[in-house]
Amino acid sequence: MTRDPNTRTKTATDEAPPGEPPEPEMEWIPGGTFRMGSEEFYPEERPIREVSIDGFWMNRTPTTNREFAAFVADTGYTTVAERDPDPTDYPDADPDALVAGSAVFRQPDGPVNRRDPSQWWEYVPGAEWRHPLGPDSDIEGRMDHPVVHVAYEDAAAFAEWAGKTLPTEAQWERAARGGLEGTRFVWGDEHVPEGQLMANTWQGEFPQENKTLDGYERTSPVGSFPANGFGLYDMAGNVWDWTQDWYSADPSTNDAEPSCCTPTGSRTVTEEQSVDPRDPSGIPRKVLKGGSHLCAPNYCFRYRPAARYPEPVDTSTSHVGFRCVVEVPS
Repeated sequence: MTRDPNTRTKTATDEAPPGEPPEPEMEWIPGGTFRMGSEEFYPEERPIREVSIDGFWMNRTPTTNREFAAFVADTGYTTVAERDPDPTDYPDADPDALVAGSAVFRQPDGPVNRRDPSQWWEYVPGAEWRHPLGPDSDIEGRMDHPVVHVAYEDAAAFAEWAGKTLPTEAQWERAARGGLEGTRFVWGDEHVPEGQLMANTWQGEFPQENKTLDGYERTSPVGSFPANGFGLYDMAGNVWDWTQDWYSADPSTNDAEPSCCTPTGSRTVTEEQSVDPRDPSGIPRKVLKGGSHLCAPNYCFRYRPAARYPEPVDTSTSHVGFRCVVEVPS
């Protein structure tokens, strides 16, 4: 389906920010009602619905290694990936396999079964935010890249330390759209406008062929691609962002009691409803948004504002990070 670009409209963006930003690197996201979701792509993005939220501040970029290092230096925090898993949480696992580490993308040499992510993901002992590819790697020269190998509780701990929160899914999508109403991408409807690559994503046949036309094999320094209409960078590609919301693929799920801060019209999902019934571990899942450098049109075409993905809260990987928001008291 091709849209006439002249039919694009912007949501109201004239709401004045309530004073100066909490920090210089934050942007004001005006409140209002917007159309959330998409009918064009994956089922879990449906239906399109009107959602109303209050204005808030959001960090201009994902949290970087430099910022996360400051948090760790101040608090001595140890991430989930640096801790040996508790055997009581994984009763069916081989105790010898329960060692500290994280999931790292490994590019296969040739075509593989794309229904089997184990063909390109490897659990690497010793992989964590300081050592993103394993114990022999480091982040020297990558301090302005997004921090990765952060599980949900790691992201939430950083946010609390910084006096912020993680965004809700509705806040994140409102911010990602940058004032554009109903477009496929954060920059509009055209995938590569005038031949310009707009985000750090995968070019080539995933997962065996990475043409790196955007110049980056893995993560890129934050802000390497154009900002959206709200002045936010990397709202598409580079790394996925954690959000506060529990995940459900069923958009009709609405059994939880809404809180005072629940955006009007958004999904309301309980922790129990977020568990994948096919997962014997029973680990609940949060919503990821934004896609990553591993997303491609031929696989996981999710570097779009409506796209969403479930991530178990105990999981960390080499392509998931986060950014923070500050809500304004009513």
